[in-house]
Amino acid sequence: MIRPGLARVVGTSMEPTLHEGDLLLVLWGASARVGSLAIVRLPHDEHGAPRPTSIKRVTGVDPSDPQRWWVERDNPSAGVDSWLVGSLPHSAVLARVLLRIPCRRVPFT
Repeated sequence: MIRPGLARVVGTSMEPTLHEGDLLLVLWGASARVGSLAIVRLPHDEHGAPRPTSIKRVTGVDPSDPQRWWVERDNPSAGVDSWLVGSLPHSAVLARVLLRIPCRRVPFT
């Protein structure tokens, strides 16, 4: 079921496009589109611990497996993306980002 929702940006992996605290309008359950931002579930880390849900740019389908997405971060010095964990199954895409909602940023304390 596709439904609208809100998501808050945590972290710096999508800078300069998105910043910590930005509020996003998303479509939960919508499929990814090449070039769009998506909320994804990344694979567990090398210790088996789950990674937090992340926002990444969908850059294309995996050339060796069209059933998987290749996702990247906009900030190469922060975060994790397909260059580190490989492509993601379609089921790892949880939502498609529609837009950033302009709002006053309140610093985290």
